[in-house]
Amino acid sequence: MATLRLDGVRKSYGDVPVLHTVSMDVADGEFLVLVGPSGCGKSTLLRCIAGLEDISAGDLHIGERRVNDLAPRDRDVAMVFQSYALYPHMTVRENMAFGLRVRGAPEEEITRLVNQAAEMLALGSYLDRLPKALSGGQRQRVAIGRAIVRRPKVFLFDEPLSNLDAALRGQMRVELKRLHRDLNATIVYVTHDQVEAMTLADRILVLNGGLVQQLGTPAELFDTPANRFVAGFIGSPAMNFLKGNAQGGQVTVEGLSFPCQTSGEVEVGLRPNDLVLSHGAGPQATVDVVEHLGWEMLVHLQLGAHRLAARAETAVMGSLKPGDKVAVAAERAHLFSASSGLRVQ
Repeated sequence: MATLRLDGVRKSYGDVPVLHTVSMDVADGEFLVLVGPSGCGKSTLLRCIAGLEDISAGDLHIGERRVNDLAPRDRDVAMVFQSYALYPHMTVRENMAFGLRVRGAPEEEITRLVNQAAEMLALGSYLDRLPKALSGGQRQRVAIGRAIVRRPKVFLFDEPLSNLDAALRGQMRVELKRLHRDLNATIVYVTHDQVEAMTLADRILVLNGGLVQQLGTPAELFDTPANRFVAGFIGSPAMNFLKGNAQGGQVTVEGLSFPCQTSGEVEVGLRPNDLVLSHGAGPQATVDVVEHLGWEMLVHLQLGAHRLAARAETAVMGSLKPGDKVAVAAERAHLFSASSGLRVQ
């Protein structure tokens, strides 16, 4: 495996910029996830790393090599696509071996590597089947196996689980996590799925409009988002935002008060898991909608002029229904400048 380094990478299509000066270092064996809204540039960045798109400026290094001018086949990367991209007329064995045969690898080595990958991905009993005889999850494992047998320096994944149903996505997340551990692979992974990003990543890079918003561990992005965009994008359900005016070292919104080291207009961010509901005293909110999730529920509330979502334990709050009144308290708040959107320390 190898390190990956981007220094001031930019990408434009004509006069239209898509990536703005992206710089980052990916450590050997690190699992980096790229997230952001549709059109933010995350798939374009992945394709630039793969060599499927030329970069407009900056430098791209894989290991010690500057690869700006190298063709995709010479970069020693393997890419797994959302669409699987399997050859329908080839068996699983032939699909996994195809890249090695093109490179002229000896048949004994091909057999050994394909069998190793098949065992790792629980595909041993499917090696002689055609892709049409496989489920979606099995096809995706074949696509991953085809990448594994090449032993590339860097694995690139472009939303590989988005075509799978929820149950299969959960299963494949576990398999990808185990695969990363077993291979100690350097992985760059694009997804729009919050759960995938938070559970798979060693670090997450958040993009918006081609600009890097924050790079950090899942815990860092969740606990100390750098700006309002990251705060609202990371976390499911999304953070609640309330507008307030800070003065005298604190900001009070809808009866909830928080210390604040600045003055003026701010936005108070409250994660649903940081809100505490009770039947006691405190600012009163009206229950609008209740989503039952088993041991917990997601409660949508109207607190004054603001709509909030809060997590609550079913055993603690009992049965709530629309129109009920509950007291709201907050264990923690995140504060952001209303003008710049930056985090207020």
